[in-house]
Amino acid sequence: MPDPRHARRIQGLGTTVFSRMTALATEHDAVNLGQGFPDEDPHPALVEAVDRAMRDGHHQYAPGPGVPRLREAVAAHQQRHQGLVFDPDTDVTITFGATEAIAAAVLGLCDPGDEVLVVEPVYDAYSAVIALAGGVEVRVALDPPPHGAPDTGWRLDPGRLAAAVTPRTRLLILNSPHNPTGAVFDTDLLDAIAATCVEHDLVAITDEVYEHLVYDGRHVSLATRPGMEARTVTVSSAGKTFSCTGWKVGWACARGELSSAVRATKQYLSFSGGTPFQHAIADALRLPDAVVHEVADRNRGRRDLVVDALTGLGLPTVRSAGTYFVTADLAPVGFDDADAFCHWAPGAIGLAAVPVSAFVLDPAPVRSLVRLAFCKRDAVLAEGMERLAGALTGRSTSRP
Repeated sequence: MPDPRHARRIQGLGTTVFSRMTALATEHDAVNLGQGFPDEDPHPALVEAVDRAMRDGHHQYAPGPGVPRLREAVAAHQQRHQGLVFDPDTDVTITFGATEAIAAAVLGLCDPGDEVLVVEPVYDAYSAVIALAGGVEVRVALDPPPHGAPDTGWRLDPGRLAAAVTPRTRLLILNSPHNPTGAVFDTDLLDAIAATCVEHDLVAITDEVYEHLVYDGRHVSLATRPGMEARTVTVSSAGKTFSCTGWKVGWACARGELSSAVRATKQYLSFSGGTPFQHAIADALRLPDAVVHEVADRNRGRRDLVVDALTGLGLPTVRSAGTYFVTADLAPVGFDDADAFCHWAPGAIGLAAVPVSAFVLDPAPVRSLVRLAFCKRDAVLAEGMERLAGALTGRSTSRP
């Protein structure tokens, strides 16, 4: 029942599914393949960089827009990888993780009643910040893989996106590589999305935190497509790229009034934070690309380990093109309700996962789909797959 003391804009937000599933994993000492965080340390050079920043006395507030040398490193990173040119003094803002960057962009660019397009399944933080801004969330559904044909992957119909635009539409939030599906949008699709944005004068906020975790194809920023460079807020972070999610160093890159909107809002959210971590990420972004490739290669192998194991158990599984998540269909092995399975499994078989239904409004089309994170050590993944195998082969005495 809603608490009458809560503001109407937060009614229904509740506790994020990732926190709920991780709490169950902790309670039952389960293998946690629900929340997406690595279980190993970042590259030793990053740890040494933090130590060095602390020894050098970087303990106080950073400038509101971020440490200058980090803004310079982010601008150089964007030019090297995407050919995008940003002025580090005016166009790059360092944030407390990508979530704050997205929040600052939405709060700074969305008025109450404005419509914001999101791609469903949708990462729940987008819905929350749209509600906080008083915006109206409009979901455009990805088509899930046909039953029994996971190689098809998840698809976005650009015509469906265009049809969702109304005179009240102001923003599009686009997440590629896409969480939770692992889809990576190709240039043809991005060009169609860009054409819709240009035709209807929409601003795009792109969540690209998995930009360097792409295994098939390549990541392309929407800001590189025709007409989008001046109407896109490009968001990313260091956490996924360098396996340091707890450091919470993110950034937003945008031009002109888009950048000023992000900065005007961000200063009243956290102002600034993580000064020694900002200095360390400035160093990290200047490391050889081999350091980043090593993380991606390691996760590609882990993706294949999990997909091969799930497929071997009879679960149709999408071999995700990016991120560190796969989606699998439990229906062929008798689990029609993934939400019930995910609440049952931590206590019954010692495995935590997340139902894809947590990311959608209508659970029916994805009722039996589950998301599993593979950003864990091989031994942990193998143990998780062994526990799941026990449930599927009848060694577990109870089922949801």
